[in-house]
Amino acid sequence: MCTAATYKTKDFYFGRTLDYEFSYGDEITITPRNFLFKFRHTNECISHFAMIGMAHIADGYPLYYDAMNEKGLCMAGLNFVGNAVYFEPKNGKENIAQFEFIPYILSHCDSVLQARKKLENLNITNTQFSDKLPCAQLHWIISDRNESLTVESTNDGLKVYDNPVGVLTNNPPFDIQMFMLNNYMSLSPKQPENNFGKSAELTTYSRGMGAIGLPGDLSSASRFAKVAFTKLNSVSGDSESESVNQFFHILGSVEQQRGCCELDGGKYGMILRSKGIVDGGADGWLEFDYVPGEWEVRQRGADVGGKLVVIGSKLDEKAIAALFGC
Repeated sequence: MCTAATYKTKDFYFGRTLDYEFSYGDEITITPRNFLFKFRHTNECISHFAMIGMAHIADGYPLYYDAMNEKGLCMAGLNFVGNAVYFEPKNGKENIAQFEFIPYILSHCDSVLQARKKLENLNITNTQFSDKLPCAQLHWIISDRNESLTVESTNDGLKVYDNPVGVLTNNPPFDIQMFMLNNYMSLSPKQPENNFGKSAELTTYSRGMGAIGLPGDLSSASRFAKVAFTKLNSVSGDSESESVNQFFHILGSVEQQRGCCELDGGKYGMILRSKGIVDGGADGWLEFDYVPGEWEVRQRGADVGGKLVVIGSKLDEKAIAALFGC
């Protein structure tokens, strides 16, 4: 349940929330200019821009959730379950594994303009980092101080959208999120005028009534509208302390309080992510992806033995094994 946003005063700011109830082992990670990136399907890279961000370190490799490079280009991956589709390597394409996407772009590009050119011939592949770390279903925001892009790899291929509001949440796809902002075009930080009817003498009774109708629930579509409105209408001084303080208020407008979004904490434990291929009996072999509140099940060809990965806390391994007949 994540929200990413940009903010610009005298300087440029980029950040995101990561609303899970425990850590995946992410930590502040700095990748120096001479760190060797051995990409799975293209040339290794040892001379690149330095970067800093939040990552899980696996076998000495930074699996970045979000990062920025020394030139100020920023990038974050957010859950996009049920819509993200990655492909086998393709001839004539620059094939980059899903987990390599952030370091690949931030290694080579100093601006959104350069990233846009890289994306023209890019194919995000379904290559897993390891058997224990399957591909996360994500879409991405790429930003610098001048503009933002949203990148989504779906059944229709790689889609690159201009992102004029500089925010991203989760589902639905970005073009639908942007279209739904039309529902809120009448909202304003100003107090409203009475357009209800000539015979109804109506007056404002509180500050902020120009934004009545702005959603405040925790769904990704509502968070997209809420943080976009908050960001686009926020004002602060140009100093670093004023800007950072206001940016935290912008992200805080969509923060999620413990207990307000019930997760799957039942007899199987606290499941944060699960992915697998299982025998569905009469329905044939089924491939599924699950994160709390979002899941997708689809048919696929036979798979001898099946596969199952469950990530979470206080998991009842015996109960999970029994559920899937393992």
